[in-house]
Amino acid sequence: MISQLGSAPNLLTLLRLIFVPVTVIAVIEGKYGWALALFITAGITDALDGLLARLLEQKTVLGQYLDPIADKLLLSTMFLVLASRHRIPAWVTVLVFSRDIIILIVCTLLYAIGVMRVFRPSLFGKANTVVQVVTVPLVMLHEISSAPWIMEAKRIGIYLTIALTVVSGIHYVVRLAFEVKNTNNRTANSAR
Repeated sequence: MISQLGSAPNLLTLLRLIFVPVTVIAVIEGKYGWALALFITAGITDALDGLLARLLEQKTVLGQYLDPIADKLLLSTMFLVLASRHRIPAWVTVLVFSRDIIILIVCTLLYAIGVMRVFRPSLFGKANTVVQVVTVPLVMLHEISSAPWIMEAKRIGIYLTIALTVVSGIHYVVRLAFEVKNTNNRTANSAR
């Protein structure tokens, strides 16, 4: 695992982790231009680490875990700090966190009892992430410019975040319930 840290894609992912506290400090200090630049730079490193992993054939087990953790940490932290600064409604952040925590707990339990080995994101989950990734910079951009289109785009982003958080959360729960049922049916059939 330690040797995998030195690969270029994993170094970029680690850099993205370093951006998290720096971006938070920029928001807390009201330096939204810097925060926006750091967030966008983190997004670029996310795209680059995936590209480099494929081009350099440096896909690693560590990278498979570290990359989504870095993405989720940056995004969740930004929702939290923007809510604490009253730039995103706090209840929206609670909704986003609740969905992620419920999915994490259920998947961990199912993995621990051997019902599930692989958890793949759904189309709704991916759409939810994309909307959140677009909404966070729009919120910061709104602090830099009060152009009407930015305010409207931010509002739409927040509404879409709410809708997709709820829809993807329900979809994951239903999907997991079907996976558990199918696993139980296969186990029962193989026992006969």
